[in-house]
Amino acid sequence: MDITALLIQLVSGAAGGNAAGALMKNLSLGTVGNSLVGILGGGLGGTILSSVLGTDASAAGGMDMGSILSSVGGGAVGGGILLAVIGLVKNMMGTK
Repeated sequence: MDITALLIQLVSGAAGGNAAGALMKNLSLGTVGNSLVGILGGGLGGTILSSVLGTDASAAGGMDMGSILSSVGGGAVGGGILLAVIGLVKNMMGTK
């Protein structure tokens, strides 16, 4: 994986985390919390998706449209899913 794909995944994860926080207000961790969790989830989700689909930018010799879309999709979905999981755990613990 090259650094460009990772940066795309992290930025997409932050956007996905904030979008999920806006859609699920009861699971939101605030803008900073949503961004941090989204960044973590974006890195993990994008890496997992690129491994599963086999779309590695470094193996292709550069960033093609499939690699970029895979990074954006995996990052955004990973960020949203991790935010939902952490938000649910936070709510179940009863802390605000």
